Amino acid sequence: MNREQANAILEKYMEGEPYRQHSYAVEAIMRGLAKRLAPEEEEYWGIVGMLHDLDEEHCDWKNHPEVHGPTSVEILKKEGIDDTVLFDAIKAHNPKSGMKAKTTLQYAVLAADPMSGFVKAVAQIYPDKKIASVKHKSVAKRFNELRFASGANRDYMEMIEFTGLSLDDLIDVALEEMNVIADVLGL
Repeated sequence: MNREQANAILEKYMEGEPYRQHSYAVEAIMRGLAKRLAPEEEEYWGIVGMLHDLDEEHCDWKNHPEVHGPTSVEILKKEGIDDTVLFDAIKAHNPKSGMKAKTTLQYAVLAADPMSGFVKAVAQIYPDKKIASVKHKSVAKRFNELRFASGANRDYMEMIEFTGLSLDDLIDVALEEMNVIADVLGL
């Protein structure tokens, strides 16, 4: 599957613009992480990021968090996709699905997912609400303010360390890559 095919599946199953923006943000972060960790797999890592929440509008994940991830896998299988590495990474981004991260790819998507929303939350407190205005120092400072963006799982973000990168590296990648697609993200 290439990016164009993955995007067609995303657009078919995800209607909400905020969900799509989140998917593109995680895709961008995953591509940036791949540049450092698996350069030959950049497109693949991006696809994992893009499709990680494919089931967002198709399952009752708020009441049954364990179905978030496995439902995406079922959607992809219905679309003719057969890729256990992709399936396991999608499930591992939500440990409540029963799949715990074990590989570099799985830890990367686990960390990239909440980081995308966290960086967006920081951008939205700036007067211009632009990601270009956000500095690393601001993200790091807000990370330690547990009441700020309290829904962003900081433990998951810190799991980036299992890839050999640091939280600071993840912040830098997120800021850089999300800034590249700021127009798509509305930031």
